[in-house]
Amino acid sequence: MSDDSKSLGDDLNDMLGDAKEGAKKAADKVSEKASEFADDAKEFAGEAKEKASEFAEDAKASAKEFANDAKEVLSDGKNVAIISHLTLIGWIIALVMNNPKSELGSFYIRQVLGIMLLAFVCAIIPIVNLVAWILPFAMWIMSLVGAFSGEKKPVFLLGNQFQDWFKSL
Repeated sequence: MSDDSKSLGDDLNDMLGDAKEGAKKAADKVSEKASEFADDAKEFAGEAKEKASEFAEDAKASAKEFANDAKEVLSDGKNVAIISHLTLIGWIIALVMNNPKSELGSFYIRQVLGIMLLAFVCAIIPIVNLVAWILPFAMWIMSLVGAFSGEKKPVFLLGNQFQDWFKSL
């Protein structure tokens, strides 16, 4: 029995040695792969940094272009003139946008203010208000058509007075 025990012990020692050797080889391979992955990660990080800086430069250029386009749109008197016709809030926005003042934008800001005040006055007259709303509405349509055409056309009846009364705008 001692031969069998000895041979079994030798077999176990051989197996243990083989397992240790296999584990060492596996550890070496894992270490080698980890090194490769680390190199790949460094390379990827470098590429990502490069792409991010390119993206940032492109975004910066696009933002500058957008800002220039926005300044061009906002400085256009025709846009201010059209926006001034869009309710009281549109008129306020047009008033703010009209800086530096454009001649066309200022003209229609004054026209629309006069039309809105006339509409308000017509609204508070109890008996006539249904019929009297037609006058400011017709003036508003004519003014809006003039703004779209880009020409300074005073509205009928009171257009020139609106320009005189509100010349500070």
